[in-house]
Amino acid sequence: MSKRRTPKTEAPPWKLLLWTALAGLIFGVVGFGEIADDYLRIARNSLHPHRASGQVVVVRIDDRSLREYGNWPWPRAYHAKLIDRLTAAGANHIFYDINFSYPADEANDRAFANSIRRSGGVTLASRFKVGSRDGARVDARPLPIFTQYARLATLSFQYNYQNSVWQLPYSVQQGSDVIPSFAAAIAGKSGAPGTKFRVDYSIELDSIPKLSAGHVLAGRVPASSISGKDVLIGTDSDVIGDRYFIPGYGRAAGVYVHAIGAETLKAGKPLDLGWVLTFLFGMAAAVLLATRRWLSHRFIAFGAATATLLGLPIALETQLVFVDVTAGLFVLITVASVLAWRRVRARGLINPVSNLPNLNALRLNRDGKKQALIAARVLNYEEIVAALPGSSERQLVEQIISRLSVGAPSRTIYQGDGGIFAWFEESRAPFGNHLDALYSLFRNPARIASKSIDLSIAFGVEVGSSRSLANRLASALVAAEEAAHDGLKWKFHDPDSLQEASWKLSILSELDSAIDRGEVWVAYQPKLDIASRRIVGAEALARWTHPEKGPIAASEFVAAAEQHDRIGKLTDFVLEKAIAGAAAINKRGQDFGIAVNLSARLLTDKGFTLRVSALLARHKLDAGHLTLELTETAALADSGDSLEMITRLRELGVRISIDDYGTGLSTLNYLKKIPANEIKIDQSFVKGMIDNRSDRLMVQSTIGLAHSLGRKVVAEGVEEREILELLIEMDCDVAQGFAVGRPMSLDSLAKRIASDLKRNVA
Repeated sequence: MSKRRTPKTEAPPWKLLLWTALAGLIFGVVGFGEIADDYLRIARNSLHPHRASGQVVVVRIDDRSLREYGNWPWPRAYHAKLIDRLTAAGANHIFYDINFSYPADEANDRAFANSIRRSGGVTLASRFKVGSRDGARVDARPLPIFTQYARLATLSFQYNYQNSVWQLPYSVQQGSDVIPSFAAAIAGKSGAPGTKFRVDYSIELDSIPKLSAGHVLAGRVPASSISGKDVLIGTDSDVIGDRYFIPGYGRAAGVYVHAIGAETLKAGKPLDLGWVLTFLFGMAAAVLLATRRWLSHRFIAFGAATATLLGLPIALETQLVFVDVTAGLFVLITVASVLAWRRVRARGLINPVSNLPNLNALRLNRDGKKQALIAARVLNYEEIVAALPGSSERQLVEQIISRLSVGAPSRTIYQGDGGIFAWFEESRAPFGNHLDALYSLFRNPARIASKSIDLSIAFGVEVGSSRSLANRLASALVAAEEAAHDGLKWKFHDPDSLQEASWKLSILSELDSAIDRGEVWVAYQPKLDIASRRIVGAEALARWTHPEKGPIAASEFVAAAEQHDRIGKLTDFVLEKAIAGAAAINKRGQDFGIAVNLSARLLTDKGFTLRVSALLARHKLDAGHLTLELTETAALADSGDSLEMITRLRELGVRISIDDYGTGLSTLNYLKKIPANEIKIDQSFVKGMIDNRSDRLMVQSTIGLAHSLGRKVVAEGVEEREILELLIEMDCDVAQGFAVGRPMSLDSLAKRIASDLKRNVA
């Protein structure tokens, strides 16, 4: 059996290799492969995991400690006692991953300083950061009363898009001082300021000894677990924050980044070779690949080179030698792909007239099974080709493709015979407007070989099914034929649409029945009063758990109810549950408010105010504890009746909130006109505050404007501790979001409020 040769007509490889080398250099210098290298490194770590030395012990201030000793931050007398306990147990050195740069009361500070002096082996955290956008510097050291007895180590490090820390510094320059990193200080290693080392995440996080700070304070930890070891103290609670993504493990406290970094340095000195060597290896393999005549030789060269780039780093990383391989893989895969593409063209997957992929290529596209398929048929294509010179068909196809590509220049278009063209689209794409626009383009004649030629076209759409691509293409072409026959621009063919349409038609009647059957329920998302750090209210949210379809998205059934003017029953249901729940919590002595979304359609329901008043009276809830949230865009479309309704609700004592503030077209006059008690800033602005300066300014200016008008401000979408800290600085009133609490049952909410109250009393 003879070996298969590459096609004789294949172009010389040197031009391909030159452009690939240039692209590979750009790829490596810019760092395009960082994400892929990170994931490859995680995969390699899973192949050679190993345990920590056990000489670094993490004492974590966890949820159990907070329950036993109260909310964070703790009085510094607790930290003084913690140092004394650890020193008495024989800790080698104590490292504190906690900020002590601000003063507390004098007695607590003095107690903490004395414990540091008695220990003689405490290192405290120094923070240093330069803002990535505005250049603001944070240079926070512990108070002088502490630093006269303690050493310093820096907490500073850089984290990436994933909130992961892949490299740690040996030390940083803070003013005139060189301060080691926590990892370097624990491991007893040194390095020039600014130099970094890679963290070895093949060290198993679970193998690092961990102790609860509460157990240490209570004397419930044997001295043998501490004696002779370095102790790293830090927070480990979702309530406090300071969470990072530990590669290969998941979200964990930042203190473990320092612990694993210290374990890395204890094992040796990491060496980072970067990407250049693997790039050169990949180019050498690409040259070998491109210059082989036999296909089997190319397979061997590609396989061996790929296996080396993927496998060799496993052995290197066990010796703390790190390399980035994606630049080498990039050049290797690029050359292999181009060579494979050239072979594909020779195997009949390319239309010989246009060099576009043909319908055979479309049928082999596995990704297309998850997408909608659109077919276009130029109805008079064969007549046009018959009237043109033999060399003009390519010009005709180029003009057709240029029109079909309008609005999506990177779209892959497949060409069949007889004027058939097809492509894939995302299933949720707005087909109608786009196809209408394309149809309009084809009403203009094409100019080919000095002739003006009219093009007649029709489109068919198959939006997605489990059938083969060949069957789906046939369905789309049939739909195009039917569109042409019916005088339409385009037409759908969707075998699964009948079932979906039946569900959408029945959703409203099912919703009414679901409320009666108890399938619809109310979840409560807590709201945090920023000044007092107490849960002072919640937003009531409708939830529907269908017995067959499971949870139904609120956006789906609420939107359907609003569009068809059936929102009244759902709102009344949520109101009754919410008011009853709020009344039950208030009867326990807590000052608790409840918020309910109010559809703009109910602003013209003259009986709504009476129903609200009756519910408040029945459950004996003061009207001031009920807030009705009206979206900003709905309030903007106010009519006289709407404003009158809002005024009546205010007169009843109900609070009015403008929800989703910032998404409409608000003006100062508008804010003065709407009699609202509070403004709720849309979560799109709140979530973007950390990275987007304009969002931060938007939130800050809104808070100032609202306060000047006597309105309270609620920030929704608070999902990170850092956002909450920014809102504290901005004097925001109330925060709502995952960082405060996720939507929960009334019982869970009541238990949390009671638990928080006990902590505050303690």
